[in-house]
Amino acid sequence: MRLGVVVSGKGSNLRNLVERGFEVVAVATNRPSCGGATFARDREIPLGELSLKRFESEEERDIAMRDFFMAHGVELVVDAGYDRIHTRPFLEAFRGRIVNVHPSLLPEFGGGMDAVEQALQSGVDVTGATVHLVTEDLDAGPILAQERVPVLKGDTVECLRERIHDAEHRILPTAIRLLEARLAKSPAVGQ
Repeated sequence: MRLGVVVSGKGSNLRNLVERGFEVVAVATNRPSCGGATFARDREIPLGELSLKRFESEEERDIAMRDFFMAHGVELVVDAGYDRIHTRPFLEAFRGRIVNVHPSLLPEFGGGMDAVEQALQSGVDVTGATVHLVTEDLDAGPILAQERVPVLKGDTVECLRERIHDAEHRILPTAIRLLEARLAKSPAVGQ
């Protein structure tokens, strides 16, 4: 299945997917200087640089992202460290075909970008990584895969985040293959 990947950060999940042989046909970013964008450029993957300051609204940006992905034949969208919320035009175009990787065991520590910090501050013994379908409700779509990650005594945000990234690298490919299989059986899903 042809993937479009949306990034805002270092791009480790994007790199992982490419190295595992997934067909990434386009990458979009709201942060053209981020590591994920640099990786896409280096690999000559078509890159949509969609900084919000270029658009009058988030919806206009998402329409441009939708059109960019559709022009490249994207069948499945992967939010891999994307730090924005998709608006209705994008969600409708790819309904049931957008996955997000989140650094917690949803529903715990959902709804924001500081899940690792929240886990440490709360004193939990275990957190993890989740891949879920993206819906209108933030971090509330059906869960496709999760992996538990222990919180160790003396953990820093950086150490815990690194272990969670390792878990993300394992479960994201699994979740994508699961969704690909579901869509192959029922292509009307998400359309």
